[in-house]
Amino acid sequence: MHRATDYLDLNRTRHGILFPPDEPVWTALSRIDSYLEFRLQREVRAQIPPGAHIGEDVFIDEGTIIEPGALILGPAWIGRNCMIRAGCYIRGNVLVGDGCVLGNSCEFKNCILFDHCEVPHYNYVGDAILGHRAHLGAGAVLSNVRLDRGEVVVQDPGGAIATGLRKFSAVIGDHAEIGCNSVINPGSLIGRRSLVYPLSSYAGVLPADSILKTRQTQQVVRRT
Repeated sequence: MHRATDYLDLNRTRHGILFPPDEPVWTALSRIDSYLEFRLQREVRAQIPPGAHIGEDVFIDEGTIIEPGALILGPAWIGRNCMIRAGCYIRGNVLVGDGCVLGNSCEFKNCILFDHCEVPHYNYVGDAILGHRAHLGAGAVLSNVRLDRGEVVVQDPGGAIATGLRKFSAVIGDHAEIGCNSVINPGSLIGRRSLVYPLSSYAGVLPADSILKTRQTQQVVRRT
């Protein structure tokens, strides 16, 4: 069934209402827009430095640090004690938990980040859910659209599961780690505490406590 509790600790987000217990975890993505429309409190409790741009439909809680050059268009809900670094681009329909890092040259769109999630360098996170203490290595990309623009399908070991979504990249479970410069392809589910080696391209369902190893074949020859 791939319920939210298979991948995520719902006590580590203020937005657990988005995850009904009888539906697949990815259905939360289709609710973010309406959820923010009715529940978003438009207030900024953090210091806004010169050179940062904050849109109107934004809530930022106390203790969050925003660096010059950050762009938060909204709608967006950002929790306490986060770090929003220079060059961070938050496009819209983004929910960020407490203690998260949103790094330089990273882009976020229609996604949910649970508490203490880290996305620190050159990452794209679109139509995704990242669990508690999930971490993306530098340059890791969560790809949200199929090349043929068709419906995203989860390639479960028991058979393909249609999601009903045209845009859905991945669910990254609690404490999971994605290595540098990896691409997680549309419809992927990464289990709790699992590791994905750097430079991997992955699509499918990676069970909890797994390691996805990617080996390169290299050859050193003498220069002539």
